[in-house]
Amino acid sequence: MEVMQVLHMNKGNGETSYAKNSIVQSNIISLGRRVLDEALKKLMLSNSDISSLGIADLGCSSGPNSLLSISNIVDTIQNVCLDLDRPVPELKVSLNDLPSNDFNYIFASFPEFYDRLKKRHNNNDCLGFDRRGEGPCFVSAVPGSFYGRLFPRQSLHFVHSSSSLHWLSQVPCGEVSKEDGVVITADLENKGKIYLSKTSPKSVHKAYALQFQSDFLVFLRSRSEEVVPGGRMVLSLLGRNSLDPTTEESCYQWELLAQALMSMANEGIIEEEKIDAFNAPYYAASSQELKMAIEKEGSFLIDRLQVSPVNWEGGSVTEENYDILRSKPEALASGRRVAKTIRAVIEPMLEPTFGLNVMDELFERYAKIVGEYSYVSSPRYAIVNVSLVKMG
Repeated sequence: MEVMQVLHMNKGNGETSYAKNSIVQSNIISLGRRVLDEALKKLMLSNSDISSLGIADLGCSSGPNSLLSISNIVDTIQNVCLDLDRPVPELKVSLNDLPSNDFNYIFASFPEFYDRLKKRHNNNDCLGFDRRGEGPCFVSAVPGSFYGRLFPRQSLHFVHSSSSLHWLSQVPCGEVSKEDGVVITADLENKGKIYLSKTSPKSVHKAYALQFQSDFLVFLRSRSEEVVPGGRMVLSLLGRNSLDPTTEESCYQWELLAQALMSMANEGIIEEEKIDAFNAPYYAASSQELKMAIEKEGSFLIDRLQVSPVNWEGGSVTEENYDILRSKPEALASGRRVAKTIRAVIEPMLEPTFGLNVMDELFERYAKIVGEYSYVSSPRYAIVNVSLVKMG
């Protein structure tokens, strides 16, 4: 699987599009808002005379969430400047995702985005809007993988990424051997599964962990070149509390999808060999793994790291609702919503292997399996929010 080509959300504005099925990701952005606001306030307090800020949102995707994070960032900076009675610096905002992302959807949203900024701050002189209503916020798109350099050296003051860094640069490889001087990389042997599972061999666990560590180190090294000393990053990603990578919070959405695929293989609708050959380019890292990589790379200090549970529809999990089960109809309805959310994200990855013609059937089965599981359990994700500061 060529990850660069297939790692994008369902495009457009149809019923299975990411634009129509991204409320979970929106809730994750909201969950990290306090961490984001805190980091931006510290950034502005330590740069009292700065006239221009470089900002990047990495893995911006498309749909209504693509400008949500940037709107939050701009609002917070403007509010902090208002509180401090100082002008808002010029904001140079870069939206990044892979070239296969639906950037046209984002571009079509720009007029509404700028109109909202003008209306919100029309009468506020400190915000830097000129007489024509044009403001100090300039937005551009930067296609490319964030597992590598994207920006000039020391051009960024603030980097944000939400619901992106759990995606890997490639599917992990199996064992590497040499024959007649030629390096041969074997595929992972993960029979009947599409991600880590309790039945996966230890070699598969190791391959996924090593791929994440390699990718995240490249990410940190790249940003260390691009972020100014004292600059900040706020990263939100699906992760886990446990050291065990096969706990429910880190892998069970994939486990249930594998069950749906295997049920179709058992009926001869798809080939089981294709399931064996497919492995998701995804990894839910533990907070310990993140800390280890950040400390190993050495350019950033952890200002805050927190792990928060959310249910599979993106709702907050509290002590009051931690173990509340639903009625059967409620659980099945939830299963359908979860399946639509998952489909909007991973269908482009599945299509090349299993074919477009089986997608409706697959996600109907998946919705039923998720609904039945939600009736007897309270499935949840773990969201990791980490705030970093670049050392001088």
